[in-house]
Amino acid sequence: MDRQVDAERAWLIPYEISKELGDFSFSKLLQLSKDQTVAIFRKKKLHWLNIVTAGNFYLAVQKIHNEYEDDASNIWKGTPKSGTIVRRFLGFKGAGVKIATMATNILARDYKIPMKDHSCIDVSPDRQVKRVFIRLGLIPQQAKNEEVMYCARELNPNYPGAFDLPCWEIGKEWCKPRNPECEQCYLNSCCPKII
Repeated sequence: MDRQVDAERAWLIPYEISKELGDFSFSKLLQLSKDQTVAIFRKKKLHWLNIVTAGNFYLAVQKIHNEYEDDASNIWKGTPKSGTIVRRFLGFKGAGVKIATMATNILARDYKIPMKDHSCIDVSPDRQVKRVFIRLGLIPQQAKNEEVMYCARELNPNYPGAFDLPCWEIGKEWCKPRNPECEQCYLNSCCPKII
């Protein structure tokens, strides 16, 4: 769901569907047909790509049913390597490297899900993170997304994704595209401010 919309909006979609169904049990989600899922997305205007994301949502429910025994937590069960979790998320339609890595990072960072390592959890090269890396002088102005990821790997090979949330927050709160609020940022004293 976290494609081309604010993350806060994307993360609320399952909740909005559960409100519509009056139930958030997996068995209730599994009863939805693809057409019913699309109808809910359209009715509630859950995403500007309603048909695509509704299809992805429907297929995700089917995949969790068929491959993970109706329990999404089986994706990360048994203390797997971080790369295994990223690869499993990549198996979901609509989840590219950025989303798969971000989801794995959220599991590690916010939910403290045990993993054998964090070395395959990359930074997500979204516009906020990339802007902060550029302004800090870590990558050149015209850098590709891959350069952001490899820079983070170079700086912290054991857990490159550790930079993700702090840089995203800095980019969203202070290091704005126009009129950055450098004085408010906690990196102000060490940032070369390449703007």
